[in-house]
Amino acid sequence: MFEFLINFFVKIVETGGYPGIVFLMALESTAMPLPSEAIMPFAGFLWFLGKMSFGWIIFFSTIGSIIGSLLSYFIGFYAGEPFIKKFGKYFLINEEHLEATEKFFKKFGSKTILFSRFIPVIRHLISLPAGIGKMNLLKFSSYTILGAGIWNAFLTYLGYYLGENWAEIRKFSEIIDIAIIILILGTAVFLIMRRVKARAKINTL
Repeated sequence: MFEFLINFFVKIVETGGYPGIVFLMALESTAMPLPSEAIMPFAGFLWFLGKMSFGWIIFFSTIGSIIGSLLSYFIGFYAGEPFIKKFGKYFLINEEHLEATEKFFKKFGSKTILFSRFIPVIRHLISLPAGIGKMNLLKFSSYTILGAGIWNAFLTYLGYYLGENWAEIRKFSEIIDIAIIILILGTAVFLIMRRVKARAKINTL
């Protein structure tokens, strides 16, 4: 079933071109469990073949990402948490994942929107708690565009680098996700420790 879906996504990009990328990445940025690791590397392969341009791939994929993210944001903004928890299952929203994402957002604040693009599961749901929390729309959009642009560019370049072996990325997607999570957590711990030391230094003055 998974292979069928991957082939279906590839066909959409191959036949639909840039609009196909916009469509799939818009779905990927909502609560739909579409893996960007199965979409963007193939676009990178088409860049490798000279059928697409790197700049346009990033532009249109990021357009799709912001469309899907804004859709989820406004659902959270106007419908609220009770509606999402009641009807979310009809939109493939896992309540446990949503609750974990809400805690993640509350703990790390608005900048979560930026680095959540690199974290599995959370990147699909993070826009909902941002809308529920009435996050500033301009800040939300800016962080989304930046984070999505970096992530899309990373996957596209991997697809280009691997060429005909672009599909191998799927086999290592979990390893990539884990490595990114470790990097983000390590950075968060470093920043927290630096802040604690700075406060301790100020208190001793």
